[in-house]
Amino acid sequence: MSYYKHPSAIVDDGARIGEGSRVWHFVHVCGGAQIGKHVSLGQNVFVGNKVVIGDDCKIQNNVSVYDNVTLEEGVFCGPSMVFTNVYNPRSLIERKNEYRDTLVRKGATLGANCTIICGVTIGEFAFVGAGAVVTRDVPAYALMVGVPATQVGWMSEFGEQLNLPLEGHGEDVCHHSGKRYVLRGRVLELLETVS
Repeated sequence: MSYYKHPSAIVDDGARIGEGSRVWHFVHVCGGAQIGKHVSLGQNVFVGNKVVIGDDCKIQNNVSVYDNVTLEEGVFCGPSMVFTNVYNPRSLIERKNEYRDTLVRKGATLGANCTIICGVTIGEFAFVGAGAVVTRDVPAYALMVGVPATQVGWMSEFGEQLNLPLEGHGEDVCHHSGKRYVLRGRVLELLETVS
């Protein structure tokens, strides 16, 4: 076994877990799950059958990653944040054939206790604040807060807020990384690295 599994964790036959990953106390990984390298699954995490988790993701305590959720490389899921996979659940009506896909792109952060309503895409390096409820797609680098979540700014890949308007034109440099970002309309892009 090329990953660490705490004795209290359950990893069903067929699950694929990459080298260097850590599966902590009371985790349950279902047999169809695909988990990359150097992933950390905190205490009491559940990972469904139809789940893909990329390399270097950190899933903090008490998170359930349900079927039809895909996390690309380097996604951070804060403590007790919530994924869903049925838009209008009812206990008395079977809706397993109505699961909606949720995609979280590379480097995104999902803050503690936030909720991601199924069927959305969270853009690369987006930052969803603690307690926010995401009901629609989130642009790359967007800073989202509130219920329902609305965009209040832009974040660098380092995780620092940039001094840019929500839309229009402008440039800013992340002072921690030296990376330069350019805003064109409502799209923020990494422009170049300043040496």
